[in-house]
Amino acid sequence: MVEIEVANSSGAELDAPAAAELIRAVLHDEGVDDGELGFQLVGPEEIRALKRDHLGIDEETDALAFPLDGRDPVPEGLPRQLGDVVLCPQVVGDAWRAPLVHAVLHLVGYDHGAEMEARERAHA
Repeated sequence: MVEIEVANSSGAELDAPAAAELIRAVLHDEGVDDGELGFQLVGPEEIRALKRDHLGIDEETDALAFPLDGRDPVPEGLPRQLGDVVLCPQVVGDAWRAPLVHAVLHLVGYDHGAEMEARERAHA
């Protein structure tokens, strides 16, 4: 089972159990059924700073992904470290599912393009 560590410093509410269920469903459909993942909810200023610091773009965004192991082989006995997904509830509002799916797909190695768009539609 994928273990999800949730942290919310955003000051906003989001249905964390539903988000975790969606994360696990996307990962399962992508063939990843075990590992660890961080799910952070942050405010607009923090996500802007993360995007600026890591991507060099100074603007708010809905979600970011910081992949680690992806689908690469991991040594026997060590848990798969999928990475972190960061979501800004104030930017996404009630439409958080699509940005979350997008970010999770980045964790397992997808880049923007037709294949990723097809996988996003499959999880819609």
